Amino acid sequence: MTVTQDRPMTYAKMRGLVSFFSALLKGKKVGLSDLLHKLVSSQQLCQHLDTQKILQRQSKLRKEKDEKSAVSSVNTETSQMKPSDFDYLKVIGRGSFGKVLLARHRKQGGYYAVKVLQKQMIVKRKEQRHVMVERSVLLKGLQHPFLVGLHFSFQTPNTLYFVLDYVNGGELFYHLQRDGSFPEPRSAFYTAEMAMALGYLHSLDIVYRDLKPENILLDSGGHVMLTDFGLCKEGVAIGGIMHTFCGTPEYLAPEVLQGHTYSPAVDWWGLGAVLFEMLYGLPPFYNCIKAEMFKNILHAPLQLRGGVSQAARSLLEGLLERDVSKRLGGSWDFVELQQHSFFASINWDDLLARKVKPPFIPKVTGPCDISHIDPEFTLQPVPASVNERCQAGGVSEAFPGFSFMNPTEYMAAQLVS
Repeated sequence: MTVTQDRPMTYAKMRGLVSFFSALLKGKKVGLSDLLHKLVSSQQLCQHLDTQKILQRQSKLRKEKDEKSAVSSVNTETSQMKPSDFDYLKVIGRGSFGKVLLARHRKQGGYYAVKVLQKQMIVKRKEQRHVMVERSVLLKGLQHPFLVGLHFSFQTPNTLYFVLDYVNGGELFYHLQRDGSFPEPRSAFYTAEMAMALGYLHSLDIVYRDLKPENILLDSGGHVMLTDFGLCKEGVAIGGIMHTFCGTPEYLAPEVLQGHTYSPAVDWWGLGAVLFEMLYGLPPFYNCIKAEMFKNILHAPLQLRGGVSQAARSLLEGLLERDVSKRLGGSWDFVELQQHSFFASINWDDLLARKVKPPFIPKVTGPCDISHIDPEFTLQPVPASVNERCQAGGVSEAFPGFSFMNPTEYMAAQLVS
């Protein structure tokens, strides 16, 4: 199923498809031709898609698109936000091309995570395309509750700035380091929210490709939010293939390691690796020697120790299946995961609406709390270079069209000014 970028798959549609496919999956196995016949002939699919809701959502999307178009006249490189619009308070993260800073907007007063990237390093490593893909994915994920959103992006002659949601409940990695592992209900909750986020990206033909605890944040309410979309690949429908070798070693799917073509199913392997780590404290095939770890990923049997339910074991075996044709999620993507017994207690509609109470809520004193951020970052000095001045005509041609201002944010800024 291919979904164009202008008319993304909404969750109203997705829920209808889920209900229909679930009914098929619960029945007897049928041949492909029989399944296709049912898809074409069945009126059940149409009954599940609430026409009025779809029209309302399409109208809302058109309205948002019109608002963005209305604002586009001010979205030029010289009239966008600028570094001096923010007070930079703390370093809260680090990446390959720069740092992430906690910042406060001087006029509006909101707190943001500002990702500051050095153009010279990006161009040197020929990573311009990945940066622009990250911007594109951030824009498409604005409406999803489990994806970090973009508020502004702007640039100076030497630097790129992503102004993002500040999610201050801490990285999943931080909490795993502190707790060692998580109880099964807590692991199930996080896995379900991550699966929803990945399923949504896949419905937009986007493959995430870098799921790991460092890229999974908890907000102040205890919900998951995925961040860092620099390794995403756009335009890959379910069943589509990719070739690029990328990702984090501990979480790489075997088909990527082997240099084979691969599909969106790599994200489900990554989800299995993260679930294993939440339950057992280490990734499934971990070894401090990378060459040995890669051998383990390719050939070692999956070792499932005691202390977890049979449903958890079954899910791990399904997600960490080396044969992609047999991997859970490899055929019908997110729909297959929803039907698994590990998620029997999950009400997916309530989960999407954030009505399910998280099993753990971080203790956060306010919107600028940094207590769950690793001191390795917060003790570093804020670099003076973040206040680099914008100079008209000095913007690098390597990043045309980078700047963005959320229409809602733009209107708020106009009111304040």
